[in-house]
Amino acid sequence: MSAVPPSSSSAEADAIVVGAGLAGLVATAELVAAGKRVILVEQEPASSLGGQAWWSFGGLFLVDSPEQRRLGVHDSAALARQDWFGSAGFDRDEDYWPRRWAEAYLDFAAGEKRAWLHERGIRFFPVVGWAERGGYTALEHGNSVPRFHIVWGTGPALLAPFIARVRAGVASGHVTALHRHQVDELVVTGGTVTGVRGGVLAPSPAARGAASSRDRVGEFELAASAVIVTSGGIGGNHDLVRAQWPSRLGAAPEHLLSGVPAHVDGRMLGISERAGARLINGDRMWHYTEGIENWDPVWAAHGIRILPGPSSLWLDATGKRLPAPLFPGFDTLGTLEHIRGTGHDHSWFVLTQKIIEKEFALSGSEQNPDLTGKDLALLAKRVTPGAPGPVEAFKAKGADFVVAGTLHELLAGMQRRSPEVRLDFARIEREIRARDRELDNDFTKDAQITAIRQARHYRGDRLIRVASPHKLLDPKNGPLIAVKLHILTRKSLGGIETDLFARALGPDGQPVPGLYAAGEASGFGGGGMHGYRSLEGTFLGGCLFSGRTAGRAVAAAL
Repeated sequence: MSAVPPSSSSAEADAIVVGAGLAGLVATAELVAAGKRVILVEQEPASSLGGQAWWSFGGLFLVDSPEQRRLGVHDSAALARQDWFGSAGFDRDEDYWPRRWAEAYLDFAAGEKRAWLHERGIRFFPVVGWAERGGYTALEHGNSVPRFHIVWGTGPALLAPFIARVRAGVASGHVTALHRHQVDELVVTGGTVTGVRGGVLAPSPAARGAASSRDRVGEFELAASAVIVTSGGIGGNHDLVRAQWPSRLGAAPEHLLSGVPAHVDGRMLGISERAGARLINGDRMWHYTEGIENWDPVWAAHGIRILPGPSSLWLDATGKRLPAPLFPGFDTLGTLEHIRGTGHDHSWFVLTQKIIEKEFALSGSEQNPDLTGKDLALLAKRVTPGAPGPVEAFKAKGADFVVAGTLHELLAGMQRRSPEVRLDFARIEREIRARDRELDNDFTKDAQITAIRQARHYRGDRLIRVASPHKLLDPKNGPLIAVKLHILTRKSLGGIETDLFARALGPDGQPVPGLYAAGEASGFGGGGMHGYRSLEGTFLGGCLFSGRTAGRAVAAAL
């Protein structure tokens, strides 16, 4: 789905979409449905069509869905709004449009979102996950109920209907797809954005996600009545991440893993700003603390996130237990702030084989072949003894895993993997033995044990997500496992400020004529509809909603 001229090119269309990730594909599909001519411009080769969404677990935030109701979950638009705004913490003048986008997205998630996706052939795994549990009061961060709906087929299945519609547009002549075209400038004529110009990159054999060359073989200029920027965030550009790192999260880490390919570089944000767009909330970002080095990497510093259940004991780099409610899966940014406050870039999980079998999931389509491949036989193994194959592969081959028969052997292995930070062996042993002692009764003062027991009241967690409470040092639950956890870059929560028509706004608050933005480049809408914190499952959903909004708005304006 590519047309790459050898030296230079020029073309004209109704709209240009910059970026062939999920938001760009959705916007293009909407424009094609309206009969418009679109040029889709992407710097990566066709092998990377779909961008980050292809690698995703396919989790979507839905409210009061049939899947929730079948599991006995009572959700509502009012409860979702309470959770969203309690998490977002909007407190800036710049939050006017982000607030309005949040309201609009919540209406979408509680309304037509599921039916709209269902019409496009998208189906969901029947067990709804519970990411970002919070653990504070009702008006603070976190989901009050499970809302993480996994697409049956994960990220590739979510992309499939939109890729099909774009390819149909190519076949009908409505879409010109230009891979290996890198935009350097938005063309502005008389104050209106009228096109893009940049360089044609040499063809690249790079596999999906792998680094591709930046060798130029020509120039191009394209004209259109509107340009939609859907180029993503900054997570692959560690220099930019550190430059925008907020002081409230402590000092920027020296060591980072990348949860996204290197081409997620933030180039188009600066290019859009130079054309008149206003960038807001750049210091709001979403990075994970449960990153592990990929033993089979696709891109540089490739990290995989553990999607943990609540039972692993979480220790900082020195061996001190993290405080309540910073348990696995409860508060991503709260945990990040705490870890950075220790002065170190890593932390540890300590767990058992019983926990890893039930509670460890790895984020990413490629790490979940049963869900991605819609393989029922493989899926059935999730409820049988043994961890999923990809998890066992990391346990056996991953540089961050320590497996041992005794606590002394485990602690020695942890120290070998982190020789620069002295672990307090005595403290760790005292913490684990005290935690185990609390399990002699059905009641406890340990908040994490209470949280585990509470989680198992939810049928979905009890079935496939949360291990029954048990003593870590009981040999029948072993072997013991420790996992060294790194900070993993992922999402930008700020970006190009947009109104509810996805029109990019300038410093004066007025739309920049001809310029629109969607997806992560717009903070998933408005320049930051998540505020300071996300409820998870809202990144892909934000791409869907903002891409749809931008495509429909441009089509209506032409």
